[in-house]
Amino acid sequence: MEKQIKKKYFSGIDWGITLTPLFIIIVISSALMLVPEKAKGLIAVLRSFFVNDLGFFYILLGLGILGLAIWLAFSKYGSIQLGKREKPLYSNFKWGAMIFTSTMAADILYWSLIEWGYYYGASPFAMENMTLAQRQDMASAYPLFHWGPIPWGFYILPAVAYAYMMFVKKRKKQSLSEACRPVLGEKTDKFPGRFIDIFAVVGLLAGTATTFSTATPLLSEALAYLLHIKVTPMLSIIILLIIGLVFSAAVLWGMKAISYLANICVFVFCLLLVIFIFGGPKRYLIETGITAIGTVVQDFFHMATWMDPLRLSSTGGNGFPQDWTIFYWAYWIAWFVATPFFIARISEGRTIKQTVFGGLSCGLLGTWTSFITFGGFGLYQQANGILDVAGALAEGSAPSDIILNIFLLLPGKWLPNLALIVLIIAMIAFYSSTFDAITLVVAGYSEKDVKRIEEPRKGLRIFWAMVFLLLPIALLFSESTLSMLQTIAIIAAFPLGLIMILIVYSFFKELRQQKIEKK
Repeated sequence: MEKQIKKKYFSGIDWGITLTPLFIIIVISSALMLVPEKAKGLIAVLRSFFVNDLGFFYILLGLGILGLAIWLAFSKYGSIQLGKREKPLYSNFKWGAMIFTSTMAADILYWSLIEWGYYYGASPFAMENMTLAQRQDMASAYPLFHWGPIPWGFYILPAVAYAYMMFVKKRKKQSLSEACRPVLGEKTDKFPGRFIDIFAVVGLLAGTATTFSTATPLLSEALAYLLHIKVTPMLSIIILLIIGLVFSAAVLWGMKAISYLANICVFVFCLLLVIFIFGGPKRYLIETGITAIGTVVQDFFHMATWMDPLRLSSTGGNGFPQDWTIFYWAYWIAWFVATPFFIARISEGRTIKQTVFGGLSCGLLGTWTSFITFGGFGLYQQANGILDVAGALAEGSAPSDIILNIFLLLPGKWLPNLALIVLIIAMIAFYSSTFDAITLVVAGYSEKDVKRIEEPRKGLRIFWAMVFLLLPIALLFSESTLSMLQTIAIIAAFPLGLIMILIVYSFFKELRQQKIEKK
């Protein structure tokens, strides 16, 4: 009897989707740890190809996805309800909180504090010899663009497609291949469909590795400062393992834990905002934020299409869009494997129009508030000659060290330490909330039939929670650079971008067959 139960339990697991990505990630992780120099060399070659030769693909895809999302919301299909419920599954506040906190991880805090510094010392639009005012405008506006409507479009449009598949068409499996069924047909259950799902999971693991590897050193720096200990790679690994334990424990609770963590994230995030607003230059933050939003609105299409075509010639160019815009679009594309599934799951009962504009609004409200407040505080120090963040980054200083120095500029003796404590709590909460959500989704990939259970089995959730930590630890051992982390995301995102196009095409193919009931 016991053997029959075990057999039935394991027979419901899709072992190909479960083990193949694990094997690939182990191979990649081993290469990064055992032969780091050769791995870096190969990654550099691939970066040159995907960024310089195929960079236009990411740029055009971003504009196309956002345009289609907005058109869809205003079209006759915008009134389609995603699931037959009298009212949405979650209230507007809970829904918006989970969209923001469960899709951003700790990256939102890390990049809010430091990203502007890279742009302050750069020359967007090939503008040489910029004035102080121009540098300030570009440094405050570009982060809002890179965390603005286009990247959120990479989440929202696929989320609508997945929600339509789950709640309108009621498909038995929640995966990228299933979303492609209108085009692939019977091939969905054969090699093409299997390949899509396997590569999707590998691409997601590469994207999440970038998240952990960029933000974890900041956690290490903050913790080491407060505890008066040295920062070592082992400290970062220990922090990663602690985070893994936290979100592994939380993921066992399923959607209830995610909703609860989202509320905690919002509270801690708002507390950190309050510290920086009242401890910083309030008028400057407000005025710089308004100016930055205006710049993004005015120069949106210039930012979205500038590719610096002279970057490889002897006449000029600095490759700014290749280093940043293309990286960010690729980074967000890599996450579309899981994050939109989560947004789809919590959007049951809403219309397509509500999901598109509600999702975009909640996302932009969270990201722009973060960048205007935290980024504006650091930019003020730079513009007034208090702390040369751009110069330190250009000289190769560790971003986590620079961010720590920014925190120490908060007034008073106790406020910097309090802010660092809140930062640590916020980052762990963001990590846990985000990886709870995507672990729940990816564990669903391993289930052959999700209709028979509301959530994936706990064993699979724990398995994927541990797998998410493998590549980030390998990247820490290989002493990965920002360029290397960016390249990993860019490489993984190209085929995922092709899959995204196929999913969107499949979605619109089904919509054309949908009969819109006139009310």
